[in-house]
Amino acid sequence: MRYEYKTENTCAQVIRFDINGNVITNISFYGGCNGNLKAIAKLLEGATVEEIEAKLLGNTCGRRPTSCTDQLAKAVRKAYNKLASAVSAEK
Repeated sequence: MRYEYKTENTCAQVIRFDINGNVITNISFYGGCNGNLKAIAKLLEGATVEEIEAKLLGNTCGRRPTSCTDQLAKAVRKAYNKLASAVSAEK
């Protein structure tokens, strides 16, 4: 499932990725520090929601209360919960 997340308080405006179960692939950021975010996407290719949260949740950028990577951790959890709810509703 392709998922799109609109970020808050970051230079990146949108994060897109695919989620299959709890595995995240094809991460892309719109806006933000292009080179750094491309590298993060490559490093996290095939990571699980739990791995991404453990590494990135709570990271901040400067004086901001969040960062692009913190927003990614929040986005993958939100997508996973949405997917899990949809599966539960089908049963």
